[in-house]
Amino acid sequence: MSAPPRKVLGRLSLPERTFVADALRTETVGGVLLLIAAVAALIWANVPALHSSYESVSHYHLGPAAIGLDLSIEHWAADGLLAIFFFVAGIELKRELVAGDLKDPKAAALPVAAALCGMAVPALVYTLTNLTGGGSLAGWAVPTATDIAFALAVLAVIGTWLPSALRAFLLTLAVVDDLFAILIIAVFFTADIDFAALGGAAAGLAVFWVLLRKGVRGWYVYVPLALVIWALMYNSGVHATIAGVAMGLMLRCSTREGEKHSPGEHIEHLVRPLSAGLAVPLFALFSAGVTVSGGALGDVFTQPETLGVVLGLVVGKALGIFGGTWLTARFTRASLSDDLAWADVFAVATLAGIGFTVSLLIGELAFDGDATLTDEVKAAVLLGSLIAATLATVLLKLRNAEYRRLYEAEERDEDHSGIPDIYEEDDPAYHLRMAAIHERKAAEHRRIAELKSAERLAEVAGGAGEEDDRRA
Repeated sequence: MSAPPRKVLGRLSLPERTFVADALRTETVGGVLLLIAAVAALIWANVPALHSSYESVSHYHLGPAAIGLDLSIEHWAADGLLAIFFFVAGIELKRELVAGDLKDPKAAALPVAAALCGMAVPALVYTLTNLTGGGSLAGWAVPTATDIAFALAVLAVIGTWLPSALRAFLLTLAVVDDLFAILIIAVFFTADIDFAALGGAAAGLAVFWVLLRKGVRGWYVYVPLALVIWALMYNSGVHATIAGVAMGLMLRCSTREGEKHSPGEHIEHLVRPLSAGLAVPLFALFSAGVTVSGGALGDVFTQPETLGVVLGLVVGKALGIFGGTWLTARFTRASLSDDLAWADVFAVATLAGIGFTVSLLIGELAFDGDATLTDEVKAAVLLGSLIAATLATVLLKLRNAEYRRLYEAEERDEDHSGIPDIYEEDDPAYHLRMAAIHERKAAEHRRIAELKSAERLAEVAGGAGEEDDRRA
C-alpha cells in the first residue's frame, strides 16, 4: 500500500507550533528594533549637522592592537556582534536538524530546495545584469541572503493572521538560507589564511566540544573560551562569525529523560534577546548609515552592480523561492495544503526579498577597499528590501480575510483545555468534553424554552380573561 501524498505547508505539530510562536515573538521584536536602528542610522548619516559625528563614531578604533584587535566600532559590530547572531543561527540550524523539519529528509526537501533556488536565482540575476552592463561580478552573493528579523517585523504589522505553517516555512527557509550564507562567507570571502591562528581556533573549538560532552556548566568557563576562539578565528583570516556558527552547532538540541528543554534551547532562550535586541540593531546602526539623495537613489537603477542587487532581491528571490517550492510539489508526492493557494507561497517568497543584515555584511566583504561602491551597494540593499516589503504587503493584504479564517480555526479552543481543538480531534477525551459542554448548553436551552413557553401561556390566558370581562 503506497503512502498517502504529503501536504506542503500543512498543519504543524503542536510542539513545533509552540516553538515557532515563541521564536517569532522574539524575532519580531528584534525586527522592529532593527528597523528603528536602520532609520536612526539613515537620519544620523544624512542630516548635515550630524554626518561628521556618525563618521567619527563609526571609524573610532579601540581594542588591543597587540593581538590584532584594534578595530573600528563599525568593524566590531560586523565581526564581533554578528558572531552572536550567527551563534543563535547555529543553534537554530542544529535544532532543525535534530528535532525540526530538517530531521525528516522528505520534509526537509521543501525548505532546502526553496532556499537553494532562492539563493541561486538572485545570484544568476545579478550575474546576468552585470555581464550585460559591464559591471563587477564581485557582488554576486549580496542579494542571496534573507533577513528573517526584518521579514518577521513586516509580518507583525501586515500579516497578523498569517497561518503558522507559512510562518514556519519562512523561519525554516531563513535557517537554511543562513547556513548557505555562512558557507558563502567562509568559502568565497576568505583571503589569506593564517594557519597557526586557524589551528588555535580549531583547538579551542575541540576544547569547547569536550567540555560540553563532559557536562561542564558555568558561563564563566564558556564565555572566556568563546572570546578566545573568536579572536583566533578573526586573526586566521576566516570571517570571525564562523566561530559563532561552529559553537552553536556543537550544542545539544535534543532532550534527555527528565529534561524539559535541551541545553541548546535553554542557551538560545538566553542569548536570542541579546542577538535580536542588541547585536543586530547595533550592526544595522553602523552599517546602514549610507548617504541617500534623490540622485543617489536614481543611480541605483543605472549602475549594473546596484541594479543587479535590487533585481536579485525583488525578482530573483521571489522567483527562486516560489519556483523551488513549486518544483518540489511538482516532482515529488507532496501537494500544497488545501487551505492555502500558490498566491500565498508567492507572497511569502516576495517577503524573503528583504535582505538586510547578511546582505549588508556580504556587500562590505565583496567590495572591500572601494568605499564608494560599498555605500552604493548598501543603498541598493536598502532600496531592494523596501520594494520587496512593499510588494509583499500588497500581496498579503489581498488574502488577509482568508488568513484570518485560517488563524481563527487554528486558535479555536471550545473545550477550554489550553490546546487548540484542531490538535485534539483524535482524542476521545476531547469529544467527551465537547459532548458535556453541548449537553449543558442543550439543558440550558431546554430550560429557557420551557420558561418562555410558560410565559407565553400565561400571556394568552391573561389575555383571554380580559376579553371575557369586556364582554360581560
